[in-house]
Amino acid sequence: MTENLENKIKTNKARIAVIGLGYVGLPLALSFAKKGFKVLGLDNDYDRVKRLNEGTSYILDIPSKELKNMVRCESLKASTDFALIKDMDVIIVCVPTPIKRRYTPDISFMLSAVKSVAQYLKKNTLVVLESTTYPGTTEELIRPILEEKGFKAEKDFFLAFSPERIDPGNKHYDVTRIPKIVGGLSEKSGYLTKMLYQKIIKKVHLVSSAKVAEMTKLLENSFRIVNIGWINEIAMMCHKMRIDIWEVIEAAKTKPFGFMPFYPGLGVGGHCIPEDPLYLYWKAKRYGFNPKFIKLAADTNAHMSLYAVHRLEEMLTAQKKKISSSKILILGVTYKKDVKDLRKSPSLKLIEHLQLKGTRVDYHDPIIPYLKIGHLDLTSVRLNPRTISHYDVIVVAVDHTAVNYQLVLKSAKMIFDTRNVYGKIKSQKVIKL
Repeated sequence: MTENLENKIKTNKARIAVIGLGYVGLPLALSFAKKGFKVLGLDNDYDRVKRLNEGTSYILDIPSKELKNMVRCESLKASTDFALIKDMDVIIVCVPTPIKRRYTPDISFMLSAVKSVAQYLKKNTLVVLESTTYPGTTEELIRPILEEKGFKAEKDFFLAFSPERIDPGNKHYDVTRIPKIVGGLSEKSGYLTKMLYQKIIKKVHLVSSAKVAEMTKLLENSFRIVNIGWINEIAMMCHKMRIDIWEVIEAAKTKPFGFMPFYPGLGVGGHCIPEDPLYLYWKAKRYGFNPKFIKLAADTNAHMSLYAVHRLEEMLTAQKKKISSSKILILGVTYKKDVKDLRKSPSLKLIEHLQLKGTRVDYHDPIIPYLKIGHLDLTSVRLNPRTISHYDVIVVAVDHTAVNYQLVLKSAKMIFDTRNVYGKIKSQKVIKL
């Protein structure tokens, strides 16, 4: 039986189901379809499934033309019917794993998906978990669910973990160019999973266990949250000392070894960096270990939007103005430059904090025409000299390419630059983070 599954993967005849058609699942499904596999995308979102079956992309990194071609040749289709799992040879789970409340993982989407897999799982199937989670999940939680109806892991089915490494908006590193980590419950599961991903990814690195693969993902993102938290703290420190943090970073970058540049800002956004390290924090606490760096970095980054409000109050007070009666324009509301994604964007937190102060807040973003999220209901304003001059402060929150920063500089009364877009410009109008 194992040889049959192995042969199906080798000959591109394995039928693959990808559960979760978001930023991780859809690029993965498309990549396998382009290599000749028959791929089924499963999702509870009826609108998302409808759009995919029409060949219409809802993700910036996926051109509709590529999607339409795969749908037309029947290499890729989508459904909300999880009973179709019974016909699959490979099942890849790519559902969200958010934080339920402060420092507490929410694995409800993952558990729901895995329970659906267990209900329809047939023998000789490879199940791969890509959803970020804490070390031990695959073996201690997922395996027992899949074995509930009597199947035995590594005999009746194979199980592995392979963390996603998607970087939205990165045109150089798409899913096929980013090295892939895989770790199976057994040597055979690891071997099959490596063979599968080698069909679409140039470099696949096999580790000794699913637990090692799970930990690898959390190390990667914890490395980033800690270093971003550190540079944000240094930025606040430099402001107190009247030192330009941006000049300091540029100077430190001249060292050819032992230094990697990170940059300050309003905090961290997206799914991975704000949340993934907290899975490790939560798990470590259950082993009686207190991971101080992760919590300190998370708290520091979460504080940055409030710190920005404090800086704005300082700037306005110097102009004999109150923040409660001021008008502020936020440039950029996505969590990342040139990426149409609002998940946990620090700009949204900044807007909410300012509104609580009574400030009149507007925003401009070239790729987000309107905001209807939570308590926010705003429309992006157009940038022209008259509009810009209307505001007491312009906050550069995200350094989108498609913004005329020279026009802003020429027309603004005052600019709070949190992204160093005016790094080489000396102007009394510009105050840096």
